[in-house]
Amino acid sequence: MMMTFADKVLVWFDQHGRKDLPWQQNPTPYRVWVSEIMLQQTQVATVIPYYERFMQRFPDVQTLADAPQDDVLKHWEGLGYYSRARNLHKTAQQVRDEYAGAFPTTLPSMEALAGIGRSTAAAILSLSHGQREAILDGNVKRVLARYHAIAGWSGEPRTLKQLWEHAEQHLPASRNADYTQAMMDMGATLCTRSKPLCLLCPLQDGCQAFQQGRPHDYPGKRPKKNLPEKSAIALLLRNHDGELLLQHRPPTGIWGGLWSFPEFANETAMHDWLAQHIGQNGTVSARLPILTHTFSHYRLHLQPLQVDLDVQPARIMEGNGWLWYKAGTHFTGGLSAAVRQFFQNIDSTTEEIT
Repeated sequence: MMMTFADKVLVWFDQHGRKDLPWQQNPTPYRVWVSEIMLQQTQVATVIPYYERFMQRFPDVQTLADAPQDDVLKHWEGLGYYSRARNLHKTAQQVRDEYAGAFPTTLPSMEALAGIGRSTAAAILSLSHGQREAILDGNVKRVLARYHAIAGWSGEPRTLKQLWEHAEQHLPASRNADYTQAMMDMGATLCTRSKPLCLLCPLQDGCQAFQQGRPHDYPGKRPKKNLPEKSAIALLLRNHDGELLLQHRPPTGIWGGLWSFPEFANETAMHDWLAQHIGQNGTVSARLPILTHTFSHYRLHLQPLQVDLDVQPARIMEGNGWLWYKAGTHFTGGLSAAVRQFFQNIDSTTEEIT
């Protein structure tokens, strides 16, 4: 009897698949969901220690839902794409309030939760309940695009439609959880982006890209676009105690919900703000090297300026989205990438700019 696509994948999985990842132990919908969100745009090796710390602090959906957002962002700090953490917190509250703490078991209901798309919803239901649902993450897209020689960029609706059709077509009649994990594992360990191990792949006999000798041509690349360049001033306002002023950013947008340095379009705007809110212009004591952050929609060039206050400010008090922070002290909130980068080297930086 001829082996199907799924048969070959499952035979490979039984011998070579990953079976000892933390979220594979007791794969409840909650544990699988957290892992799937963390794994978006992040490698498994990076995720594991974050996942274990997160589970220790938030062992179930109720604990996560009840936690302050600052605490959630703190435990996400370093993973990036912080909208994932905000949506995680929001979804936990939805599950608590709308589903009595139990995740829904249908694809449409799962997709209705914050930050959960079609593929993530399917992965949660497949991996935790064994439901027969097709997934299409980046790894699976690559396997299917090469196997079927689909040359278009996967973000194009026509190409995506083809990939979904193939993903559903290859689903096995049973062992869906193993098959789902196997497809992700194959994309991550065999059918890799730059150096696919085609000679070890159980699908090579039917893989059109392998037969053509052109696996690197699939899937098609995303059309290049020039990111807009933006510049801003980051104010490192330091008081007499050596503390720096941090601002709690709005809940949405870049570094949403995190604590960061106040930002201004230019130095004039910064000095105007200092005069209005602090009652003094302060003295620019150092211009630190420009820091560049690339986001999905633009590239930000941040010029950090350290300003030392002449006298202790009377107008800005802690609270209402502001606080004075000294490096090395305990802080429960999440810090933006810019702040973390500065504080990681605060001792040497302080010596240089004092």
